[in-house]
Amino acid sequence: MLIRRKRGWEIAESAVTPEAAVFDRRRVLAVAGAAAAVGMAGRIGAAMAADPATPAPAGAVNLNLPADPKYPPGRALTAEGVATTYNNYYEFSESKNLWRATQKLPQRPWTVKVDGMVTKPQTLDIDTLLKTMKLEERIYRHRCVEAWAMTVPWTGFPMAALISQLQPLASAKYVVFQTAESPAMPNIGAPFYPFPYTDGLTMAEAMNELAFFTVGMYGKPLPPQNGGPFRMTTPWKYGFKQVKAIVRISFTDKQPLNFWKAINPDEYGFWANVNPGVPHPRWSQAQERLIGTSEIVPTQIYNGYGSFVAGLYAGMTHEKLFM
Repeated sequence: MLIRRKRGWEIAESAVTPEAAVFDRRRVLAVAGAAAAVGMAGRIGAAMAADPATPAPAGAVNLNLPADPKYPPGRALTAEGVATTYNNYYEFSESKNLWRATQKLPQRPWTVKVDGMVTKPQTLDIDTLLKTMKLEERIYRHRCVEAWAMTVPWTGFPMAALISQLQPLASAKYVVFQTAESPAMPNIGAPFYPFPYTDGLTMAEAMNELAFFTVGMYGKPLPPQNGGPFRMTTPWKYGFKQVKAIVRISFTDKQPLNFWKAINPDEYGFWANVNPGVPHPRWSQAQERLIGTSEIVPTQIYNGYGSFVAGLYAGMTHEKLFM
């Protein structure tokens, strides 16, 4: 029998930190292939080995957008201090105000196990990845299933670049990501939640140019509360698909049962593609609130990235693509 439990985010949304027009001292990386951007990415990569910094003050905002971002966001960046203090991370809390608790999660050493239908099972060290993968910055819109949104400059590398090196078998149809389970996470062991947090993508989705492994944001190492030190980012999907603190990557020929579908299959599914025309069973998805502001904007199908990803789902008329 499915147990219906009120979650921490089902409360009045009145505690969002206001955004102030204070310029951040770090300029966002240009990612259009300029040599200066490549050099900056190298410096960011070197900094990733350090412990993550304390979040910026809540009013701090980076207004210096690159002149020619690879994927134009179409909106201003979210204030860094807001994006790093308004988070979902159920291993720690059902509250959004959990960033302090996450600082107890060790960021080093950090390894990622690779197994399943792959030519060479192995264990990857995060610092080795940072030295060997070409880092870039991408500004992506992020849309939560709870109908709030933010716009963030992420640092990382294409998912396809790493997956190609891992050499999955041709018979692998899905790639599955698993979040860490740590004594630093106070909610691990809570009976309502089927930890470890697990979700996945089809191989075609994972190899799409937008799919991204993320190791930083706002030109800094990725902080624990945002999934540090290593997370996935797929901007055309709802945020619950974005697995944080990845410790395992598995290749399989079977569709994985993801975390929220395991809890409530009537409300959450495998695909989780953003669509304003398909409501959540308990609220509309037609609009979204930009956190840190009072602005409400229309939701875009595939979160505005349809030209890159709609073809992945051609002909899939019997699938619930937007849950």
